[in-house]
Amino acid sequence: MIGLVARALFFAALALSTVGVSGARAERVIVALGDSLTAGLGVAADEAYPARLEARLAREGYAYRVVNAGVSGDTTAGGLRRVDWVLRPKPEIVIVALGANDGLRAQSPQAMRENLATIVRRLQAAGARVLLAGMRLPPNYGAEYTKEFQAVFPEVARSTGVAFMPFLLDGVAADPRLNQPDGIHPTAAGQQVIADRLWPYLRPLLTTGK
Repeated sequence: MIGLVARALFFAALALSTVGVSGARAERVIVALGDSLTAGLGVAADEAYPARLEARLAREGYAYRVVNAGVSGDTTAGGLRRVDWVLRPKPEIVIVALGANDGLRAQSPQAMRENLATIVRRLQAAGARVLLAGMRLPPNYGAEYTKEFQAVFPEVARSTGVAFMPFLLDGVAADPRLNQPDGIHPTAAGQQVIADRLWPYLRPLLTTGK
């Protein structure tokens, strides 16, 4: 149910953001396509990492709006179904941060690889630059599965030639000070760390010019 509500809210917000693009064509768009880690489950909307990135972009003089296309519970298959919607505001850059739920549900790494590669190629075909963020799993999922899961992300990045951040939760995972009581979802402080760690990978993709 939470996932269905999140999807409805996402599509409503994206529809509104698309209207805004027509009225302000000088504004460039970045879309963060992800799951609850991107949506900012448990924190305020302006505390999630997409909003933190937008604030930094503004501080540094980049005219970008960041659309939070995170849907709680989403998988790579769900993200693939949303690509057309993600492209509606004509994003210049798309951050792809999916796969955590595939892993937590022990879904096929091969299927995940195919989904991610298709997502990336469709975004590239539409003219977007892509930043792919990798994920990791706790060791209790088994050494063989976790190794195969983790290998998917760099393989997709290499095969498609996109920018790659090895681990979205770098500096956040397993740190109780930066995670909510569930041990999975970052706090507001954790979301800030994600934004800070993403920045060096995002910045080379930005179009300079005010």
